[in-house]
Amino acid sequence: MESKAPIQILLVSYPAQGHINPLLRLAKCLATKGSSIIFTTTNKAGKDMQTVSNITNKTVTQIGNGSLTFDFFDDGLKDDDPIRANLSDYTSHLEHAGKQYVSQLIKNHAESKTPISCIINNIFISWVCDVATENEIPFAILWSESSAVFTTYYNYFHKLVPFPSKTEPYIDVQLPSVILKHNEIPDLLHPFNTYPVLGTLILGQIKNLSKALCVLVDSYEDLEHDFIDYISKKSVIIRSIGPLFNNPRIKNASNIHGDFVKSDDSNIIEWLNSKREGSVVYISFGTIVHLPKDQVNEIAYGLLNSQVSFLWALKQDEDLHDGFLEETNGRGKVVKWCPQVEVLAHSSVGCFMTHCGWNSTMEALASGVPVLTFPAWGDQLTNAKFLVDVFGVGVRLGYGRGENKLVARDDVRKCLLEAMEGKKAEELKQNAMKWKKAAEDAVAAGGSSDRNLDAFMEDIKNYGAVNIQKI
Repeated sequence: MESKAPIQILLVSYPAQGHINPLLRLAKCLATKGSSIIFTTTNKAGKDMQTVSNITNKTVTQIGNGSLTFDFFDDGLKDDDPIRANLSDYTSHLEHAGKQYVSQLIKNHAESKTPISCIINNIFISWVCDVATENEIPFAILWSESSAVFTTYYNYFHKLVPFPSKTEPYIDVQLPSVILKHNEIPDLLHPFNTYPVLGTLILGQIKNLSKALCVLVDSYEDLEHDFIDYISKKSVIIRSIGPLFNNPRIKNASNIHGDFVKSDDSNIIEWLNSKREGSVVYISFGTIVHLPKDQVNEIAYGLLNSQVSFLWALKQDEDLHDGFLEETNGRGKVVKWCPQVEVLAHSSVGCFMTHCGWNSTMEALASGVPVLTFPAWGDQLTNAKFLVDVFGVGVRLGYGRGENKLVARDDVRKCLLEAMEGKKAEELKQNAMKWKKAAEDAVAAGGSSDRNLDAFMEDIKNYGAVNIQKI
């Protein structure tokens, strides 16, 4: 018999801003559907979030018909412990501490007669799936990259198509409806990858798919139907539920988010208000990418020579050449951090120079903003390919770290003007607005992503909270 008590869902996140934000958006979406959500990550990440967002540890917050409770855990390290800077060592340490905490959390809820009905985790912490299986609780994976990238990793793991190897490093990779060159696949799969631990962590999720209730992907069907259909035929239940940030159900909970940094300038939106429609290029390379000083200056001179207005979120503003801020005063604005979703939604923003992380990619597409692609590594290389050649909303500018190529100021200027003015710019904007409309339709009541969230909730109800049959 189905219980009248709300479904208890535990979400476990890797403690990084780019991982927390999409999972937290999912948490809020599920809460609006009537679930009782527990969101856990490390104490350190929790403290970083609390400096920016209106959240309190272990306090229940009502969202829609459900609730959200944060439950942060101690990973056993001081905030400045050097282990945090070593990804391999830290993920191993986190697994040990996290397994113990999540296992105890599950036990506590069972003893209090509020058993966990489902567990959802994100990339880099596949051990959460092991804990769920040990406790006979169904689990799902939030894949916070594209369905195309998921397909790439899936095909690599199962050896379904040839990939670059040490003996053949430059071969193409065949995906459904598209061919990726060797420098367009996620470079964590390339034999020349210098961060093998990252590839191993991501592939750890792929090996758990046979046990998963489903894979939830922060994308939408109109955008990636070829890849969703392809994976669905591989006996993997994949549900597109995005764009999560744009779900109208969670607008009233926008003060709850996973950012670690807040803007150092309270006048950003006021400054944008002073600019004419579509006249500003917004520039941001995310929270991790660090550009060489000479590349920062080439971009700066390209901006200077193009005469376009710009808003640049730049952590390393000390790398700008002397006089740049004075020379662009009034026309340009440089800040340490921006409220990106709000900025991209502003009518004065005509183009987004981006590192092509999937969060930024989804935010650009769903906001109807054309892009200049400047990927660095990982899935960014694949996202850049799709933004330019498949979705038709981008101009290719950067090439990724593997190319080791400086993008010159003249190229920056040329691409800026191409994306902001003339026939090409009009075509990019038209395509961008098409994807914006499709994104809005997907998350609207009865849209494909909304229906997929409902289907996921039904999956959980059908499994029940205890004594479930293993998948």
